[in-house]
Amino acid sequence: MTIVHRTSTTTRVAFIGNSLPRRCGIATFTTDLQQAIAATGSADTAIIAMTDCGRSYDYPTSVALEIQEATLEDYVAAADYLNRGGFDVVSLQHEFGIFGGEAGSHVIALLARLDMPVITTLHTVLAEPTDAQRRALDRIIDLSSRIVVMAEKGRELLRTIYRVPAEKIDVIPHGIPDFDFVDPEPVKAKLGFGDRTVILTFGLLSPNKGIEVMIDAMPQILESRSDAVYVVLGATHPNLVRDQGENYRDSLVERARHLGVEDHVVFKDQFVDRETLLDYIAMCDVYVTPYLNEAQMTSGTLAYSFGLGKAVVSTPYWHASELLADGRGVLVPFGDAKATGAAIADLLTDDARREAMRKRAYSTSRSMTWESTAKRYLASFETARRGDRLKLIPPASTAMLANVPPPAMQLGHLLAMCDDTGLFQHAVHSVPDRHHGYCVDDNARALLVACALNKSGEQRLSEPLTARFASFIQHAWNPDTRHFRNFMSFDRRWLEDRGSQDSHGRTLWALGEASANDASPSRRRWAASLFIAALPTVEEFGSPRAWAFTLLGLDPYCAAFPGDPIAERHRTLLADRLLALLEQTETEDWVWFENGLSYDNARLPQAMIATGRATRNADYLAAGLRSLRWLIQIQTSPKGQFRPVGSATFGEQRKPPLAFDQQPLEATATISACLAAWRADGDGSWTAEAKRAFGWFLGENDLSVSLVDPETGSCRDGLHPDRANENRGGESVVSYLLSLAEMRQLARLSGDRVKPELRALRA
Repeated sequence: MTIVHRTSTTTRVAFIGNSLPRRCGIATFTTDLQQAIAATGSADTAIIAMTDCGRSYDYPTSVALEIQEATLEDYVAAADYLNRGGFDVVSLQHEFGIFGGEAGSHVIALLARLDMPVITTLHTVLAEPTDAQRRALDRIIDLSSRIVVMAEKGRELLRTIYRVPAEKIDVIPHGIPDFDFVDPEPVKAKLGFGDRTVILTFGLLSPNKGIEVMIDAMPQILESRSDAVYVVLGATHPNLVRDQGENYRDSLVERARHLGVEDHVVFKDQFVDRETLLDYIAMCDVYVTPYLNEAQMTSGTLAYSFGLGKAVVSTPYWHASELLADGRGVLVPFGDAKATGAAIADLLTDDARREAMRKRAYSTSRSMTWESTAKRYLASFETARRGDRLKLIPPASTAMLANVPPPAMQLGHLLAMCDDTGLFQHAVHSVPDRHHGYCVDDNARALLVACALNKSGEQRLSEPLTARFASFIQHAWNPDTRHFRNFMSFDRRWLEDRGSQDSHGRTLWALGEASANDASPSRRRWAASLFIAALPTVEEFGSPRAWAFTLLGLDPYCAAFPGDPIAERHRTLLADRLLALLEQTETEDWVWFENGLSYDNARLPQAMIATGRATRNADYLAAGLRSLRWLIQIQTSPKGQFRPVGSATFGEQRKPPLAFDQQPLEATATISACLAAWRADGDGSWTAEAKRAFGWFLGENDLSVSLVDPETGSCRDGLHPDRANENRGGESVVSYLLSLAEMRQLARLSGDRVKPELRALRA
């Protein structure tokens, strides 16, 4: 890796992509865009250049840093360089094949570590990507603040196939030089083609360009214009040369000889500079792009020729279909030499029509000049920066977002809410209410708190209670039905033979955590044994939350007991079920697993994020991040505060959530999910969202009322429209304490910036 230190100005833009003098279209585009942005005087620019394996280039001073495409460490170091360099925005030029890793996934390690917004230009949008390509592109889209495509077809594919919100997409045409409308004849004489009728194709030579079709069309063209010459300008693609030498070019030369048109086909085997390229385009009478399939989103060669006012004949690939519509060019079928020859011959023998087409193309293209393109990119950059500021800058009054440390861990109220049997369900104010007895749900949550305290080094606070919670869970297990019971009266009578699916799943979650994180080795073994005994029952469940809770238990269990076939099978089964639900119900405005919102909502995306991270499955991870982002959005009040989905919403179908009643459970789930997302992709905005949700406990809510007593660790049961619920039951106290444990652990990491490991995601 090579680093060049540069001076800083107010606005700094880094472009990631190939760069000249590397010979490819992306290198030309990146360099042209960087120069156009720099020419506006609005930004200080630098290029982060991708270098292909085994090659080296004499990069210009505009290249501040070089990345070897196959070296993952270079991508990580590049992120550090950009973060330290004070860059305000990153413009990524994405094309499959220029980044290392499966389907170019190495670049994700760079993007996930950046502190500034990323605007990604997609030079290719595949309608039928491979699984690996889809995973990589979904992740890149998730990490990008805005997506730029160069044609409306790109927008359509992003919306329908990749489900990118419309407001995140900008369509900015490929830039073109601002070149005069010129007479071809003087330039022909300059280049040695005086008194010839010139047809031109330029670009790196490769089999997908359809040059064979154009050579096959030459005999037909020569019948009408015997002076015609077809100039093929461009070096053979470096990858083709590396693998096959010049076999392909030689085959084209032989094809022309066989057809007897060798004197009318000229191969210019060179990668020309911009001035020479513009001269060649200026001299041609017809420009042709005979590409062989439609899946070409962008063609720089087409844009340049169109912008210089050339009559263009092309096959109907996506870019050409849009640019040449309404008589701005001529479209011919793919692979059809006869139609291609006829179209070119017609233009070469009809000077008036050709000239009218030239003028129409030139006038239409004035909005595509690099100066105009640069302005549109700068507008996209500023939109991304505004969104980033809104996302990251908290309200001035928010205590947690102002980096005030979380309160001390106090378990007084939790102790008061327990007796020899376990944790009581309810309280009247802060007094335990024996009338409603106990439930396995709350005792499982309490065991989760104990495990969280153990992980944070504070297990001494909860150790006297942990055995009690474990004992309750053990007693709740009904081996006859293979289910956990849930509700128990105060006189220790079970009120049912089996509890709900959700209570079973939540108990599995607690057991999975205990199997990996309980302070006692003996209890860890107990938890693992009971977990695996109760796990198969979940297969018959239909509750998405039961699946999610179980997945959250499978995450630590599988880490502690890797390779367990029963656990791994159930993890895949349940994650696939959740993913299928999302795919069935998700729309542009409803990015959720169900048609309605209920309780503990964030646990669903949390389960997908945790499972995706652990199994390296990008589909799971992307689904979790996407749905959590949507949930965060709808759980934000107009003031920018966290507003959990109110319980009055339950049962509503595809409607915005109602504000009340608000319950601690939702804030806790959101905090955990956001921290899981942060651990998965390293995006600091997730920790900001977690802090915002924790601020809800401390008074940053619709009523500006604190729900917690920091001296005892008690927590009110929620918010009504006009007041707080003064009761402080078991669910509320364990919800608050679990969140407090997570926020205290996060606070201990502050000051030493932790960059979570980004795994190369594979199904």
